[in-house]
Amino acid sequence: MNSPHLSVRERAAVLWAEHVTLNTAKERDDVYEIVRKEFSDPELVELTAATALFNLSNRVQDSLRFPIEEESEVNKIKTSVRTDPQKLKAYLQRVVDDWPDEMPEPKG
Repeated sequence: MNSPHLSVRERAAVLWAEHVTLNTAKERDDVYEIVRKEFSDPELVELTAATALFNLSNRVQDSLRFPIEEESEVNKIKTSVRTDPQKLKAYLQRVVDDWPDEMPEPKG
């Protein structure tokens, strides 16, 4: 939330997703007002539905202990070479450098 790389609109989306996930959005008029300044009614419905869908999927998979990946794929990851922190930092810097100044508005 404190990243200088997030716009006000992006911060509002993260804030809303967090409160929907924690099921506290219904109690937080202050959060709702922040989000309403940045999103139209249809956008807010879409953001809420997408967050709820991901939460539903996670809860079903976690509760029923569904493996997300086959064990053989998980084992490949466990034995992979450790990521070089400098390479990761360079990659993330390229992502930030190429980030658009403005995000396109959703079509709708």
